[in-house]
Order: sequence, then C-alpha cells, then structure tokens
Amino acid sequence: MRANGTFTVKAFTPTALKPEPDVTTGLPVGVATIEKHFEGEVAGRSATLFTSAYDQATGVGTYVAMESFEGALHGREGAFNFAHSATTSGSDRTAEFFTIVPSSGTGELAGIAGGGGMAIEADGTHRIWFDYHLG
Repeated sequence: MRANGTFTVKAFTPTALKPEPDVTTGLPVGVATIEKHFEGEVAGRSATLFTSAYDQATGVGTYVAMESFEGALHGREGAFNFAHSATTSGSDRTAEFFTIVPSSGTGELAGIAGGGGMAIEADGTHRIWFDYHLG
C-alpha cells in the first residue's frame, strides 16, 4: 500500500554534539533534532535525529536521519521508526535511501515493513510517501 502526505518542519534545533575525535574535513558535520507534523494519508508527528555534512552557502552535502513517527497511515494508528538519507549538489537529490525499521511498529502499525521517499516541490511543499505492508 502507498500512503501519501505532506509535512511541515515545526522545529529544527542544532545541537552542540560533535564527533570525537575532532577530524577536520571539507564540510562541517552537525547534529540536530527536528519535529515534523504530517497531514494526508500520513497523519501525525515525528521526532528526528538528523546528522549532516553540509555547506549552507552552496547547498552541497549529505544527511542521514532517524525518525520516530507517531500517528496514522490510512487511519491505522501506531508508531514506528524510519531512516532516510540523501545527497545534494545544491539543486538535486541523489543517492536517496528510505526504509521502515523492522520490528519498530506499534498498535495498528505493528509488523509494518517497507520503504518510501520524500520530495520537495518547487513551491516548497514537502511530500512524503510510505510503500508499506503490515505483516
């Protein structure tokens, strides 16, 4: 099944956490927490641990995120984790990865498995979809 939705970022909070030992590379590495709210066939909220090596000026970099989602897919309520990452050269998204974490589902979403994706449209709308099954 595919569940489609849109989301908004309600909070993006950089942390002071840095990798140890300190290694200097061409891009700074940062860690942040993110709160998102979802609408549509994907309805609810998530808490995200977000790590990136990214240049704000050029928009070049890669991120890796682990999200804990709480809400509903097609009206089925529960929670689960999903992980995603992508690389950008400033105007694109490549090397995308998106998976639902096995055994992380609760409630009516227990046994959830699958993948999905995200896209940001030209008008700034953030879209998400889950291609999932309940086992």
